[in-house]
Amino acid sequence: MNSSAHVLDPLSSAEIASFVAAVRASDRIGERPRFWGISLDEEKAKALKPGEARPVRLVVMNPDAHASWEVRGWTAGPSSEAIVEVWSDVDHRRPGVSSDEARLIARAALGSPLLVEALAKRGITDTSLVWVDPESITGFVPDDLAERRLSWGTVWYREFAEDNGYARPVAGLVPILDLDTLEVIRIEDHGVIPINSETGVYTSGTWGPDRTVAPLDIVQPEGPGFSIEGRKVTWQNWSFRVGFSHREGLVLHDVSYRDGDVERPVLDRAAVNEMYVPYLDSDPTAYRKNFFDWGEYGAGPLTASLELGCDCLGEIRYFDVEYLDGNGDPQTIVNGICIHEEDDSILWKHVNTRTGSAEVRRSRRLVISSFATVANYDYGFYWSLYQDGSIELEVKLTGLMSVSGIADGERPRFGRMVAPNVQAPTHQHYFAVRLDMAIDGARNRLVEVHAEPEPDETLNPWGNACIAVETPISSEALGARRADPSKALHWRVESESALNRYGDSTAYRLAIQNTAQLYARPGSVVERKAPFVAQHLWASAFDPEQRYIAGEYPNQGELGDDGVHVWQRADRSLENERLVLWPVLGVHHFPRPEQWPIMPVDRISLRLEPDGFFDRNPSLDVPPSADSDHCAAPSAGGGGHADHAHHGAHGGTEHAEQQHDHEGGR
Repeated sequence: MNSSAHVLDPLSSAEIASFVAAVRASDRIGERPRFWGISLDEEKAKALKPGEARPVRLVVMNPDAHASWEVRGWTAGPSSEAIVEVWSDVDHRRPGVSSDEARLIARAALGSPLLVEALAKRGITDTSLVWVDPESITGFVPDDLAERRLSWGTVWYREFAEDNGYARPVAGLVPILDLDTLEVIRIEDHGVIPINSETGVYTSGTWGPDRTVAPLDIVQPEGPGFSIEGRKVTWQNWSFRVGFSHREGLVLHDVSYRDGDVERPVLDRAAVNEMYVPYLDSDPTAYRKNFFDWGEYGAGPLTASLELGCDCLGEIRYFDVEYLDGNGDPQTIVNGICIHEEDDSILWKHVNTRTGSAEVRRSRRLVISSFATVANYDYGFYWSLYQDGSIELEVKLTGLMSVSGIADGERPRFGRMVAPNVQAPTHQHYFAVRLDMAIDGARNRLVEVHAEPEPDETLNPWGNACIAVETPISSEALGARRADPSKALHWRVESESALNRYGDSTAYRLAIQNTAQLYARPGSVVERKAPFVAQHLWASAFDPEQRYIAGEYPNQGELGDDGVHVWQRADRSLENERLVLWPVLGVHHFPRPEQWPIMPVDRISLRLEPDGFFDRNPSLDVPPSADSDHCAAPSAGGGGHADHAHHGAHGGTEHAEQQHDHEGGR
């Protein structure tokens, strides 16, 4: 580790390589080991000094021996070699599947006589034009294969090398795959269905000439408004550190707000902790589709390089990120994380109609973002910091829907037609977020707030009085909660030690804008696999071993045997504790033809807002825009609008009437 780096910085390639070399020194891992991730032991690392060896844990498999281990130890330091301390057995079926392992089994499947024969029945003889995506099989393991580490395959066809294979599902065909031996064990063939005859290509010019779009340039002549030192970023009173992990991808550490001369902590850590995607279709090639995309594959290796598109505009700064691939080699994703500023319309405004004067401030936000490509889908994760002290996570869903084949003349019951012989099944996306709270210090408590009419008629003689009902969430037995926007329900995270000038605990408010309900039969695999989606917020006491909402090893395990719903049985106190919140965002996706062949972005989000954290609006010091005198300046042909704005100072009522008449005549 570089002596100038911070102890929570992501592991470097050198650190990763040093520990892998120490693990390889053991002959127990065999001649062809496979790896699934390395992570920093963050809690232990916090006690270290920069430059020292750091504590890590790594997962390694010996497929020939059907054995797996979690290995703990230390990376190499300035004057020390990497050290392996503990080998812990892990059920060999349960480590996640790396992209490298997925490619191995896909290549092996295409060489299998069983698959070649099944493809030939469908007129497909060139397997170089076929894709096989190995999918997690958790909960659907055949009884006679229960001891094997398995996957199942979705099969896709291309008419040419650059074709969009995800538009041409090979329907009815399900290979069952052994990940250890790299073989197709059996083929389920549910009958031949015609393959889509229509292109699914979405590149420029495929569907006609491109429309004309006027240039729109984002210019910051003085450079960005943020500063970066190592992985610490400072902007508009905010500061934080940019992290990265194999399981979660982008992580924010030590998020704080400078209030005058005081640095006030808000979050110790924030990350998207898990993603669960259940498909709600009984089709034989779709019913097994329910994925922990983080727990079974890993967000880190799926992070996309932002060199490969125009994801961010303006004065952009990037961070490269490193991860351990399935072969045990460190890999670098160039430009894996983007930081930039965005104009965000109005921050605050008021027009004094009596004097004709107005005060308005434009809002600016700092966006920290990354994208993950999970086979067909692409997910953008955008953390935004605002000048009013708010924090937002927006998840952007795009890419390609995972589709199924459908026979001529049939109509889908559990999905939507999007192309000839192609249906897009109804499905859901759940994003579990982990927020390690630190409102004005490490010790916090949680209060749920909702609106009710005042029940005391002597205090409510006119029937319009409304009270805020507060429910302390004092222990984990109460820590599984559901949102209800109809009751203005939200949660307040309060400091145990700091008060504002009104005598209230300083606090932040959590509101979850997007939730979903799982439409699966109680007791079904889909329901038992991810119990955490049954609630919209979970709260737990911090434990360094309880890292992931769905548990440490969810792949091919006993359904629901680990995770936050299990930890809460301890009923630990949530008062004056290191509080971990697990909000669960959800979206129920009824597909639309307009989302084919590629989806315009869908957005879901959550928001943290100061709620008594400040004594007043913290953005009162935001200055008017430097070019505020020209905000209404006319473009060519628009002189009337600017002239009208100039005359607005003559009087509030006259101004409002003129503006209405002017806009109505456009």
